[in-house]
Amino acid sequence: MITAGPPVFHSFSLFLTLYAFWLLLSGFFTPFLLAAGAGSALAVVWFARRMDVVDHEGHPIQLGARALVYWIWLFKEITKSAWDVSKIILNPKLPISPTMVRFKPSQRTDVGLVLHANSITLTPGTITIEALPNEFLVHGLTRNGAEGTIDSDMDRRVSACEGSR
Repeated sequence: MITAGPPVFHSFSLFLTLYAFWLLLSGFFTPFLLAAGAGSALAVVWFARRMDVVDHEGHPIQLGARALVYWIWLFKEITKSAWDVSKIILNPKLPISPTMVRFKPSQRTDVGLVLHANSITLTPGTITIEALPNEFLVHGLTRNGAEGTIDSDMDRRVSACEGSR
């Protein structure tokens, strides 16, 4: 059976994202490097299409500008959490209270669940141990940090980012 393959829009947005990333990392805009970046991005898109991995989840363009707003907020939260963990580590009493919590995330899509679980793990002092559609298991360096993931601002923001709120 022959399938139609992914929509051209996904391939085009993947190309644009890869090319923009190339330009960001390169920092040089000579004709050769611009052409090499375009060629590399085209090759990756072609390989990805042949492997049948270009889909709406592999390149979640549906998040749109909401994702940018979310990433800015997440960067701020990562910075605050890193500062808090640094203070704990430098404290001679090392006031840790390792805790594991289970809670039900409010996300409806796989992309939303992955974004939420990875955001918890990116935030210093917490890590997602298990991510199921109806339950997350999170380990925290402190009890407050672990319990802070339950019904959190992060949960609400990820749901808003995926469009379910």
